[in-house]
Amino acid sequence: MGRIAMATTAAGAAAVAYGAGIERRRWTLRQATLPVLGEGARPLRILHISDIHMLPGQKSKQRWIAALDALEPDLVVNTGDNLAHKQAVPAVVRALGPLMQRPGIFIFGSNDYFAPKPKNPARYLLPSAKKKRIHGIKLPWRDLRAAMVERGWHDLTHVRRIVSADGRNIAVAGVDDPHLRLDRYNEIAGRPDPTAALRLGITHSPEPRVLDAFANDGYDLVLAGHTHGGQLRIPGYGAIITNCDLDRSRARGASRWGSHMWLHVSAGLGTSPYAPVRFACPPEASLLTLVPRTNGGEAAKTNTRFGARADVR
Repeated sequence: MGRIAMATTAAGAAAVAYGAGIERRRWTLRQATLPVLGEGARPLRILHISDIHMLPGQKSKQRWIAALDALEPDLVVNTGDNLAHKQAVPAVVRALGPLMQRPGIFIFGSNDYFAPKPKNPARYLLPSAKKKRIHGIKLPWRDLRAAMVERGWHDLTHVRRIVSADGRNIAVAGVDDPHLRLDRYNEIAGRPDPTAALRLGITHSPEPRVLDAFANDGYDLVLAGHTHGGQLRIPGYGAIITNCDLDRSRARGASRWGSHMWLHVSAGLGTSPYAPVRFACPPEASLLTLVPRTNGGEAAKTNTRFGARADVR
């Protein structure tokens, strides 16, 4: 029994060392093809970025994100939690700088508003509804918003609008972070423009109540983050928890939501500085190629390493 206990402890320590020292810096590009466009439409490429959780000194993360501009997406979507430090705004702007020359939309998450704080690791295993919110200091999200808007990106916090990407009109709408219960879907409720090439919704936390609202209004696709893909996944089992009311099977990647809508959840690019571990869930950005629905009903998914750089310092 003693040897078994020692072996179990050693295996656990090795997994933590790998998750903290290697996997959380193993930048990965996830690719998916989603059949959501009208018949005969040419493909539309969306770069989905989420949960950067940037610290000022994370240079390789900044370089890797900036290098994603080489993918030449038609639209960039940022679904929040960019910040992890009160001085991280310049680092986020440097990372997103090249991408902000392209059409882009964004909303914020809880960690844009409040800094993380040390927490008992056992809280990770608690259902989301049983977790008391523990907030750190307020973060300068208004400065980040100003930088994004100045460069042409659209803040979709409780906003509906038409944006142009690849010469096509896209009906977009977003809500404030449902994780903090800041969402007010009634402010954007209603069916989006039926003549748009795509009807796209965005939210930080993929709470089912918000996804149902988007689906009932006829949106084609909703993009979200927040879950970190589970952050810790068990091979063959998947995410341990989603940190919201979304079921574990949808914690990362694409899935159907209802009869018409697709959902894509990004596993994100960062971690809390107080829980800097990922396991079986590398940090990611996602390149989504949207194609006509008649091309097939299922999403094709692949994983690709893209421009891996030196470890975060």
